[in-house]
Amino acid sequence: MKNMVTLVALVVAVMMLVGCAPGPNRMVGTADAEGEVAGFWLGLWNGFISPVTFIISLFSSNVKMYDVHNSGNWYDLGFILGAMIIFGGGGGGTCSKRRKR
Repeated sequence: MKNMVTLVALVVAVMMLVGCAPGPNRMVGTADAEGEVAGFWLGLWNGFISPVTFIISLFSSNVKMYDVHNSGNWYDLGFILGAMIIFGGGGGGTCSKRRKR
């Protein structure tokens, strides 16, 4: 019985994760209203301001965190780097503790 509950919980968890998977962005490489495509530098900027943009996007339907009119992988790299810099990266916490001798 315990194995069955574990299996059902695993299937439900996988289904929930699959339901959250993003679909393809059909606007990659297409220009926005100003005729521009967001590249690496705009992705970096959007990553830097992502905490503020997220909060504003909760209350406004005109503000989005992520620019859909982007250049693809370069924009994604910039966005991730900007967000990592703002949120502390991945390994900064390991250096903060000093070894006690």
